[in-house]
Amino acid sequence: MWMRRDRLLVSAILTTILTADIYFVLLPKLQEKYFGNECTCRDSPASSTGDKLTGHWHNTSMTARSPPRGSDGMPTSPESQTVRSGSKLEQLFTHPLYNIRTPRLGPDETLLQPQESMSYYKRKVSRWNRHQKYYSAAAAAINISFPSNTVTFDPEASWVKFHLGINRYALYSRDDPSIDQLLRDLGSTPIISADYTQDEKILKGMCDCSQVVKPSGHHLKLALKFQDFSKAMFKPRRQERDEETPEDFFYFVDFQRHNAEIAAFHLDRILDFRRVPPVAGRLVNITQEILYTTRNEDLRSVFFTSPANNTCFFAKCLYVCKTEYAVCGNPDMLEGSLSAYLPGLTIAPRLSIPNPWIRSYNFAGKEEWEVNPFYCDVVKQLYPYNTGNRLLNIIDMAIFDFLIGNMDRHHYEIFTKFGDDGFLLHFDNARGFGRHSRDEISILAPLIQCCVIKRSTLLRLKLLSQPQYRLSDVMRESLLRDGLRPILTEPHLIALDRRLQYVLRTVQKCVKRLGEAQVVAEDFIESKRTVNPISR
Repeated sequence: MWMRRDRLLVSAILTTILTADIYFVLLPKLQEKYFGNECTCRDSPASSTGDKLTGHWHNTSMTARSPPRGSDGMPTSPESQTVRSGSKLEQLFTHPLYNIRTPRLGPDETLLQPQESMSYYKRKVSRWNRHQKYYSAAAAAINISFPSNTVTFDPEASWVKFHLGINRYALYSRDDPSIDQLLRDLGSTPIISADYTQDEKILKGMCDCSQVVKPSGHHLKLALKFQDFSKAMFKPRRQERDEETPEDFFYFVDFQRHNAEIAAFHLDRILDFRRVPPVAGRLVNITQEILYTTRNEDLRSVFFTSPANNTCFFAKCLYVCKTEYAVCGNPDMLEGSLSAYLPGLTIAPRLSIPNPWIRSYNFAGKEEWEVNPFYCDVVKQLYPYNTGNRLLNIIDMAIFDFLIGNMDRHHYEIFTKFGDDGFLLHFDNARGFGRHSRDEISILAPLIQCCVIKRSTLLRLKLLSQPQYRLSDVMRESLLRDGLRPILTEPHLIALDRRLQYVLRTVQKCVKRLGEAQVVAEDFIESKRTVNPISR
């Protein structure tokens, strides 16, 4: 009897051991074999990089969420079903590097105060509606039909949520659903008004068409107002997607491309900078939605019908002064980018600052950084580049511009409320994506000369160089969400991967020469608000 019990006991023990061995030894090996490319990232956001350069990321200023994880080690989320179906973009956005909370925002770290902003927008809407009544009455007095475009202010509108979400660290949060809604609204909300942008109005009468080099950036862009009282800047299609900028073109006379504005927004979000205002593509009827809605006589006067019976318009002594530089619909429909406006300068003043690595805007001159390889040592002595995040943000901007091929970053803007600790706005990216066959290394001068980069930026760049998160793949997928898809041709997408590798090699050279501690900097460094005697 006892021997039979012993056999049963031994059998039970062996069965338990075998089960444990399968569960804890064999099963993990099978998972590693068949899911080895999946990012497990269990302990540290940096663990996915697996590179001596990155090490472990410890940042006391930021805390990572700890979302539930599936059996494959990946964080689970509402988008997990999409991730499993092969969406690299959704998989990227569920990675721990894209699930990091910024420090808790204080009252002075949000751009707008909700109550004051609501009152301001309501007053603007009331004034708009009053003017509509005056226009309608004046038109009726002279027997002219005038469309009534009265609007109702909706505090839940996507553009209002976008404005209220701007804070010290970015234009919007990573998981803000109002951004995707804003993109949809930009592509579909009825247009009720069109006008020149404010900077073009300032230039009116000041542009000399005899000059070779004209004021940069001021051509064929319009301010459009929508039925929900939102506002966007419209840049029409000037160049086909498969056309490259001619080799003999200077960067300051290059075309502005609507698809470059769209692609730059998507890249900015993929890099997790979130410093480009939302941009969406749209097919616009330039007769119904621009010519018939504008009250600006100067704008109406530049519309004409081409010999091919297409409706066209051009810039009136603002950048190009001849009808052969006009853009034309087919016969009325014209592609364009729509960039969401930021809050007005009345409630959210901004400061425009020359880029320390500004280029020479003439045919022969050179700036100091172009001839002095130690130029960064000079910049580091000047306030605000000698403290805080400003120089690191300049280098972020240079990496962004290098990836898109934008040589036209002469100024940058910051919100004055956030002072020296605020982020830089990556405005006006339409001169990017002009040439996929050439990588303009000089754009990377801030990184090459200063040899410093944010740790968070470096980690995301390394992540985007891995096959499962390849930059070209996630960009292609993201751009397919735009209504004017495809936005970029394949050569431009491939160029992104090539340029990304060059950035990483540049950082590696810096680390080899100076050491990781000197090259890789922590994020969210508070600036010391003292005035350097050199900058006085």
